[in-house]
Amino acid sequence: MEWVLAEALLSQSRDPRALLGALCQGEASAERVETLRFLLQRLEDEEARDGGGAGALPEAAREVAAGYLVPLLRSLRGRPAGGPDPGLPPRHRRRVLRAAGAALRSCARLAGGPQLAAALAEEALRDLLAGWRAPGAEAAVEVLAAVGPCLRPREDGPLLERVAGAAVALALGGGGDGDEAGPAEDAAALVAGRLLPVLVQCGGAALRAVWGGLAAPGTSPGSGRVEEKLLVLSALAEKVLPEPGSDRARSAREADPDARRCWRFWRTVQAGLGQADALTRKRARYLLQRAVEVSAELGTDCTCGPQEGNGPSLFWWSEKKKDELLKFWENYILIMETLEGNQIHVIKPVLPKLNNLFEYAVSEENGCWLFHPSWHMCIYKRMFESENKILTKEGVIHFLELYETKILPFSPEFSEFIIGPLMDALSESSLYSRSPGQPIGSCSPLGLKLQKFLVTYISLLPGDIKSNFLLKFIRKMTSRHWCAVPILFLSKALANVPKYKALGIDGLLALRDVIHCTMITHQILLRGAAQCYLLQTAMNLLDVEKVSLSDVSTFLMSLRQEESLGRGTSLWTELCDWLRVNESYFKPSPMCSSIGLHKTSLNAYVKSLIQEYVKSSAWETGENCFMPDWFEAKLVSLMVLLAVDVEGMKTQYSGKQRTENVLRVFLDPLLDVLMKFGTNAYMPLLKTDRCLQLLLKLLNTCRLKGSSAQDDEVFTVLQNFVMSTTESISEFILRRLTMNELNSVSDLDRCHLYLMVLTELINLHLKVGWKRGNPIWRVISLLKNASIQHLQETDSGQEPTLGNQIQRVVSMAALAMVCEAIDQKPELQLDSLHAGPLESFLSSLQLNQTLQKPHAEEQSSYAHPSECTSVLEESSSSQGWGKIVAQYIHDQWVCLSFLLKKYHTLIPSTGSEILEPFLPAVQMPIRTLQSALEALTVLSSDQVLPVFHCLKVLVPKLLTSSESLCMESFDMAWKIISSLSNTQLIFWPNLKAFVQFVFDNKVLTIAAKIKGQAYFKIKEIMYKIIEMSALKTGVFNTLISYCCQSWIVSASNVSQGSLSSAKNYSELILEACIFGTVFRRDQRLVQDVQTFIENLGHDCAANIVMENTKREDHYVRICAIKFLCLLDGSNMSHKLFMEDLAIKLLDKDEFVSKSKKRYYVNSLQHRVKNRIWQTLLVLFPRLDQNFLNGIIDRIFQAGFTNNQASIKYFIEWIIILILHKFPQFLPKFWDCFSYGEENLKTSICTFLAVSSHLDVVTQNIPEKKLILKQALIVVLQWCFNHNFSVRLYALVALKKLWTVCKVLSVEEFDALTPVIESSLHQVESMHGAGNAKKNWQRIQEHFFFATFHPLKDYCLETIFYILPRLSGLIEDEWITIDKFTRFTDVPLDAGFQWYLSQTQLSKLKPGDWSQQDIGTNLVEADNQAEWTDVQKKIIPWNNRVPDLDLELLFQDRAARLGKSISRLIVVASLIDKPTNLGGLCRTCEVFGASALVVGSLQCISDKQFQHLSVSAEQWLPLVEVKPPHLIDYLQQKKTEGYTIIGVEQTAKSLDLTQYCFPEKSLLLLGNEREGIPANLIQQLDVCVEIPQQGIIRSLNVHVSGALLIWEYTRQQLLSHGDAKP
Repeated sequence: MEWVLAEALLSQSRDPRALLGALCQGEASAERVETLRFLLQRLEDEEARDGGGAGALPEAAREVAAGYLVPLLRSLRGRPAGGPDPGLPPRHRRRVLRAAGAALRSCARLAGGPQLAAALAEEALRDLLAGWRAPGAEAAVEVLAAVGPCLRPREDGPLLERVAGAAVALALGGGGDGDEAGPAEDAAALVAGRLLPVLVQCGGAALRAVWGGLAAPGTSPGSGRVEEKLLVLSALAEKVLPEPGSDRARSAREADPDARRCWRFWRTVQAGLGQADALTRKRARYLLQRAVEVSAELGTDCTCGPQEGNGPSLFWWSEKKKDELLKFWENYILIMETLEGNQIHVIKPVLPKLNNLFEYAVSEENGCWLFHPSWHMCIYKRMFESENKILTKEGVIHFLELYETKILPFSPEFSEFIIGPLMDALSESSLYSRSPGQPIGSCSPLGLKLQKFLVTYISLLPGDIKSNFLLKFIRKMTSRHWCAVPILFLSKALANVPKYKALGIDGLLALRDVIHCTMITHQILLRGAAQCYLLQTAMNLLDVEKVSLSDVSTFLMSLRQEESLGRGTSLWTELCDWLRVNESYFKPSPMCSSIGLHKTSLNAYVKSLIQEYVKSSAWETGENCFMPDWFEAKLVSLMVLLAVDVEGMKTQYSGKQRTENVLRVFLDPLLDVLMKFGTNAYMPLLKTDRCLQLLLKLLNTCRLKGSSAQDDEVFTVLQNFVMSTTESISEFILRRLTMNELNSVSDLDRCHLYLMVLTELINLHLKVGWKRGNPIWRVISLLKNASIQHLQETDSGQEPTLGNQIQRVVSMAALAMVCEAIDQKPELQLDSLHAGPLESFLSSLQLNQTLQKPHAEEQSSYAHPSECTSVLEESSSSQGWGKIVAQYIHDQWVCLSFLLKKYHTLIPSTGSEILEPFLPAVQMPIRTLQSALEALTVLSSDQVLPVFHCLKVLVPKLLTSSESLCMESFDMAWKIISSLSNTQLIFWPNLKAFVQFVFDNKVLTIAAKIKGQAYFKIKEIMYKIIEMSALKTGVFNTLISYCCQSWIVSASNVSQGSLSSAKNYSELILEACIFGTVFRRDQRLVQDVQTFIENLGHDCAANIVMENTKREDHYVRICAIKFLCLLDGSNMSHKLFMEDLAIKLLDKDEFVSKSKKRYYVNSLQHRVKNRIWQTLLVLFPRLDQNFLNGIIDRIFQAGFTNNQASIKYFIEWIIILILHKFPQFLPKFWDCFSYGEENLKTSICTFLAVSSHLDVVTQNIPEKKLILKQALIVVLQWCFNHNFSVRLYALVALKKLWTVCKVLSVEEFDALTPVIESSLHQVESMHGAGNAKKNWQRIQEHFFFATFHPLKDYCLETIFYILPRLSGLIEDEWITIDKFTRFTDVPLDAGFQWYLSQTQLSKLKPGDWSQQDIGTNLVEADNQAEWTDVQKKIIPWNNRVPDLDLELLFQDRAARLGKSISRLIVVASLIDKPTNLGGLCRTCEVFGASALVVGSLQCISDKQFQHLSVSAEQWLPLVEVKPPHLIDYLQQKKTEGYTIIGVEQTAKSLDLTQYCFPEKSLLLLGNEREGIPANLIQQLDVCVEIPQQGIIRSLNVHVSGALLIWEYTRQQLLSHGDAKP
C-alpha cells in the first residue's frame, strides 16, 4: 500500500522538489511525515536503479532535511524522555519520530555526500551524552539510527566509536536515573532495539567499541544490571557470536568479537538464568542456545576458562566430543525451559536428566569437573527460588541426594552455593513437613537427608578447607532470623558431623551467636532441643587447643539450663566426659596464668574461679546501690558442679567421702565467707550479695533432672555444707531484714535475694527433718515478730522517709515469705488454729493500702553521695514507685490468702454472722471480696495470683448471698486472663488459678442449685475458654482436667447424687469429647516436630529438663474419655449423667448433619461427627435397654445419613453391639430394609454391612434359624439391585450368612440353596481382570469384613487409633494408647485391660485392603532413571529485541517475549459462551494470531473465560466489534487486503485439506447453535469446512476454530521454510 501511495503521487507530478515541498508544508502530522517517508524511499530506489546522483534531487533532499526534518526533530526534543507531553500522545509522537528518522536516512543517501550524515550524527550524539532524562535523547536515538548506516566506517570511525560507547552506556543503565526504573528500561529497550543493531552493521570500529563496552571490567554481573546486558546481548547475538557458514576470511573472523571466549559473557548468562524476571531468563536461555548452535555449526574447538585461575572451563567445545556436548546442553536447556512452567508433574519426570548432567560433567578418567559446576547450581537456584514450594522442596531434596549415589569433585563454588542459596532455601519451614503416610512423630524426611548430606559432604572436604567451610556455615546460621523448625534441623545435622578439630574461638563465638538466634522462637521445646544439638556440635568440632576453659565456660552460659543443659541428663554426662578427656589440652586460661598456674586442669581453673569470685576488690569496700549481676554466679556454680561430676567419672567407684573432699576443696573459700556472715558486720555488701547468689545457684543447678535424683551424692554433700552455715546466714539475713539496713530502692532486690535464700534453707531443713531447736525456727519467729512490729509503727503525722517506706515493703515481703512457707509446709505451723499475733495482725490489715511516695530530699539522705543520682532516677519516677507499691499490695494478698485458707471454716456465708475469734478479714468476707476486686484493678497481671487464691476461698461462701459481686469477680478475672498472651510465663499459673476459683466444685454446685445469673455466666466463660483454645493450645486442657479431677473426688466421697454438679455442666464434657481444631499447615508442622522431639525421650536433654505440659488438643479428649470410663453404670447419678450426654451427642450429630449436607473427608464436620460416634461407642456398655429403646430409632436414622467412611464404620459397629446385647431390637433392624428405594439409595450398604456380622449378633441366641432365614431373604433381594456397590455389599453379606447356615446344616433353607449358590458362583467365577472382579476381591479383603471382630476388637485402641488409621482419617485424629496411659491427671479405671486390642487388626495397614490396583505403575515410573519422553512446553525463540514500531500495545508486549505475530485475524463476535471464548483466546495466543475480535470486552473478566484462557488475554490484542457492526468491520478489512473466510458448512464450502490460506486471512466463526447468519455469509470470500468421518454433524466452535488456526499456521510455516523436518 505504501508503494501504491508513492506511485500515485509521482504520477501526478514528476518534479520531486515540488512534491517534497508540498508535503513539507502544513501541520506535521504522523500521516504527513509517513507519506514523506514513503515518497523519499521511492525516490531513493529510483535513484539507485538509475545510477544517478546529479540533478535537482540531491539539493531537494538537503532542503527537506535542513528545512523540515531537522527542525521537526528539534521541536520534538523539548520533552524529556518519560516526561509529560501536553501536545502529542505518546503513540502518535513515536510514529512521527520513526517516520522522520526514516525520512532523514533517505535524505542523507539522496544528498550524495557524507557531510550531512556526519553533522546530524554529531548533533544527535551531544543530546545522547546529556543522559536519557535530558530533552531530545529519544529523538537523538532515532536520528543516530537513521543516519548511522550513512557514516563511513574508516573516515567516520572515531565518531562511530563515540556513538557506540554512549549507546552501550545508556543501554546498560548509565544514562538513566537510578531511581527512575521505567525511563531507564525504556532507554535500554530503545537503544538495544534501534540504535545498536544499526551501529554493529557499520562493521569493525563500531562493533569492537560496542563489544568493548559490554565486556569492560566495570560491567561485570556483580556491578552492572544483568537485565540490560542480556537485552543488548540478545539484540546483538548475531554479531557477538560467530556467524556459521560465513565466507569471510579467517583473519577477519578472528578480529571480530567471540562472546564464547569471554568469561564475563558466561557469568552474565548464568546470572540471567537465575533472575526473577521471566523475560530476562528467556534471553539468557536464548544466548546459551545460540552459542551452542554456533559452536556445533562452526565445528572448531573453543575454550573459555573461569576468571579465577585453573578451574574447570565455563564453556568449551570440541568437535571430537560433539555428540556428548550437544546431549549435555540439550538436556540442560530442556530442564531450564521446563522449570519455567512451575508444574511439578511436568518437572518431576525431567529431574533424572539432571543426574545425567552430573555424569557428563565429571570426567571418568581423573574425576575432575569437565563443566564448571556453576551451571548445575543455576538449575538448583532456579528451583529453590520457585514460587511453587513443592518444586522448591523437590529441588532441595534432589540436591541433598547428590552424594548418595555419586562422589563429586571438590569445587569452591559448590561450597559457596551450599552456604548461600541452599541455606536460604532451607530457611523455609514448610519444607520440613512429613511425607504422606509417614507416622506422626517421625523425623522430617528433609531433615534426615540434610543430616546425611552434611555428614557426607564435610567428611569429603579437604582438611584445610573443612574448618573454613564449617565456620562459614555456622556464621550463615546467624545471618537471619530463623524459625524454630529450620534452626532445629540444621543444628541436628551439625551435631551429627563426625568429630574433627575444626573450630577455634571464632567458631565457638559463632555457635554462641546461633544459640542467641534460637532464643527468639516461642516454641520452648524446639528451642531447647536446638541448644542441645549446638552444644553437641561444639563438643564434636571444637579444637580444644585453640580455646581456654574460660572461653568454654562463657559459651556454656549462653545455654539456658532450664531448657537444655540440666544436671543429670545425658547431655550433662556427655559434657562431663568431654571435659574429662580434653581438660589437659585446653589453652591456658588468663585467670590461671595471672595467679601462676600454667596447668590447664579443670580443677585448677575452678579453684581460681571461686577464689576470684569471693575475693573483694578495693573498689568493693563501699556500699553499692545495686546488686551484682547473676551471670557470674551462674557461671561459677555451673563450672563447680561440672568439675565435681568430672572427678566422679575419673574414679570408677566414687564414694561419698571422695565427693565430699572434692566439693570441699572447691567450696572452702565460699564456706569460710558464709560462716563469717553472722559475726563480721563490716563485710563488704557486694561480697555478701555475690556469695548468697552463688549459694542459690549451686543449690538450683545441683538438683538432678532425672530418675536418679534421690541417690545424688553431690547434692547430699552440698546440702550438708550449706546446712552447716545455716545459723550464720540466717542471722545475717535476720539482721539485714529487721534492723533498718535496707533503706534504698535498690535494696529491694537484696530483700528478694535474702528471702529466696531463707526459703531454700527452710526447704533443706524440712527435707532432713524438722526439729524444734533448729536455728531456722528461731529466725522465722523473730522475723515474723519484727516484721509485724515494723508494720504496726506509725509516723506520727510526719512526712514518710524513703528508708521507712522501704522497710515497710521489706517487712511485708518477709511476712509473705513466712506465710507461704507455713502454707506449703504444715510442719512449720507456729501456732494452733487459735488466732495468734500474726493472724490478728493480718486480719486487721488495711488492704490495698498505697504507700505514700517520699520527697526527693528524704530520698537523698539515705544514699551514698556518689549514688544519689541513681537512687533519685530510679525511685522518683511514678512508674518505679508504682511497681514498689504493687509489690507491697501483692505481698498483702499473699498473707491474706494464707489466713483465709487457714480459717476458711470460720468464714460466714452472710454478713450478719459474727464468730469468735474476731478476725475482720475473715469475719467480714464481703468487704474482703470488694477489696479483692479493687486489687484486680490496681495490680498488674503478673501479681494477681494471690488475689485469685483468695477468691477461690471467698466466692463459694458468698455466691448465694452476693451473687452480683461474685459475677463481677468472674468478669474482672476473665478480662485479665483474656488479655494475656500464652507465650508469657505468667499466663498458665494465672489461668490455672482462675479455673480453680470459677469452676470450683462448690461454686458449680451452688450456681446450678440457685440457677441464677452466675450459672449462665459460668457457662458463658466456659465457652469463651473453649473458643480461646483455638488460638492458645492447652487452655481447654486446664479447664477439663481440673473439672474432671474435682468431679472424680466428689464422686468417690458421696455415694448418691455425686455427679449432680457434672450433670448440670455436661456441655463441658460434650465439648471436650468433640474438641479439636483443624490446624494450619505451619501449626501442624510445629506440633509434628515437637512430637518427634518428645519421642526421642532421654536422648534429647530438653525432654528431661522441661516437663511435658500435656497441652496438646488430644489430651482434652483423653481426659474426658478417661473420666467417662471411670463412671459406674450401676450408680444412678452416673447413669443419668451418661444418658444425658448420649442424647446431647446425638443432638450434636443431627445438628452437624443438617448444617452441611455434604462435607469433605477430614473437614471439621467430618472430624466432629467422627468424635461423636467414638464417644457413643465408649458409653455403650453403660447404657441399658430402656434407654436404648428411646434412642435406637435415632441411631438407625444416622445410618441413612450420607456419612464418610470412618463414621459409617462406627455406626455399623454400635448397631452390631446393640443387636448383640439386645436382640429384641432385631425387628426394628429388619424394618430398615423396608424403606422406599429412593430413601435408601446407597445408605442400605450400612445395614448390609451389619448383616454380614450376623454371626456375632446371634452369638447368644439359642434359636438362630428364623433370624438367619429372615436375613437371607432380605439380603438376597438386594443382590439384584441396579447399583453395583449395593450388589457388592449384599453379596459379601450373603456369602458370610451362607457360611453360617452351612455350619448349622439348616434343612429348611434347601429351597433357597439353588438361588444362593448360583449367585455366589456367578460372582466368584467372573472372568478377566476388570474392575468388577477386582472390587469383589477387594471388598472381601476389606478389614471390616475379613479381620474386624465387633466384640474382640472393642477397646480404646481400636476406637481411637486403629479404626481412624484404617479408614483414611488424617493423622491428627489418631490417638495412640500411650497417650491415654501418659495422661495421669485422671487415673486408670479398673477395666484397663480393655484399652488394648488383642486381635490382628492392629497390624493391618491401610494399603493391606484398599487401592491395591493403583500406584504400582506410578511407583515404577518414578523410579526410572531416565524417562523415554517428557513434556516440553514450546517457547518460541527469537533473537530480536522488541520491535518498537508495532503500534498495538499488546503486540508490543508480545514482541518483548520474542513472539512471532502472524497476519491472521479471528472474529468470534458471534460466540456467546465464555468457555469457548477463553479457549479460543488461548489458542490464538499460542499460534500467534494478530488479533481476536469479540462481541464484548467484558468477557475477559468472566471467571470461566479466565480459567480457560490462563492469562492469554494479556499477550493477545483483543478488539471489540458487536454483532450488528460486523458487516462494516468485514468490509473495512476487505479494503485492507484481507480474505474473509467463514468456518461453516455451505453448498459451496471448500474442504479444509484442499484450501490454501492467504497470508492476510480473517476467520469468521459462527454462533454455537445457529452458526453464521445468512446475511454474513454473503460477505464471505470463501467458506471452509472440516471433513468428518462420524455421525455427529458438527464440532464445538472452539475446536473448529482451533483446527483452522493450526492449519493456517502450518501452511505459513511451510511457505516461510520454518517447518522442522
